Amino acid sequence: MRKRPPIPALAVLATMAMAVTAAAPAPLPVMPPVDPAARVLVVAPHPDDESLCCGGLIDMARRAGADVSIVWVTSGEGFRLDAMVVERKLRPRQADMRLLARRRIQEAHDAAALLGVDRDHQYFLGYPDRGVLRLLLDRYSSPYRSKYSGADAVPWEQALSPGSPYDGANLENDFAHVIERVRPTLVLAPSPNDTHPDHRGTGILVMRIMGTRGEMDRVRFWIVHGGRGWPKPAGLNASLPQTVPPRGKGMPWEQFELDDEAREAKRLAVRAHETQLKVMGSVMMGYVRATELYSRTPTAQPVTEGSP
Repeated sequence: MRKRPPIPALAVLATMAMAVTAAAPAPLPVMPPVDPAARVLVVAPHPDDESLCCGGLIDMARRAGADVSIVWVTSGEGFRLDAMVVERKLRPRQADMRLLARRRIQEAHDAAALLGVDRDHQYFLGYPDRGVLRLLLDRYSSPYRSKYSGADAVPWEQALSPGSPYDGANLENDFAHVIERVRPTLVLAPSPNDTHPDHRGTGILVMRIMGTRGEMDRVRFWIVHGGRGWPKPAGLNASLPQTVPPRGKGMPWEQFELDDEAREAKRLAVRAHETQLKVMGSVMMGYVRATELYSRTPTAQPVTEGSP
């Protein structure tokens, strides 16, 4: 049997290069800069989400002259591990969880200030952490009590409607009030594909209200909880572009390119959430990248309100 002639080394290298090129994903389309006349509303399920999802865009939009507002749906009182670390208690009580929420509210104000968002453009709704999806799906008109804070109504005096009973109808009314006040031309909201139930619920909330107004074309969706191990690599990698999260595969993503000043502003805003950094600092810094990702549609496929 004749031996095959050896393949030239250059041919081998060329073949390998072609294989790598074929395997590399196509670059994502670039999202245009925010118009200086825009009115931007960032919808954050918890304090810290505004910085993780959109800190760079917020900074660049403000420097361009755009009007930027942030609304936080909950106050972040449902993170028991965080309370254990921050309060140094093995079994934090409801009073400890409420104290955690107050600290997270202040951290959110501090982060927003670092991003250039005026205090009168910051709104807290104060609905229950880890209860948003339940309010919208099965507690729309019946009372709900948070097992974390013990509250059955908005307990925070700085909230939009202090004392408002916890149910889906009141949550929708308060959010609609913010929309009417801000009249946003661009809304940045969590995708229902996000793994966290509050993020999924917040995405549904935005879709309901903006859909009713016939303004879904103004919404861009983002993902923070994108699947195990994402963003990868963890830690600060500000020169790397953000990658598509596993939970966002198939969605029509656009990349918003951040300049050096925006990356630094985002880094500082993330670091303002000191209580969260104590528990998952490396993961949080993984969101500080050269780009942020936004999608014009909430999911890759149609989503029903009860889908996970």
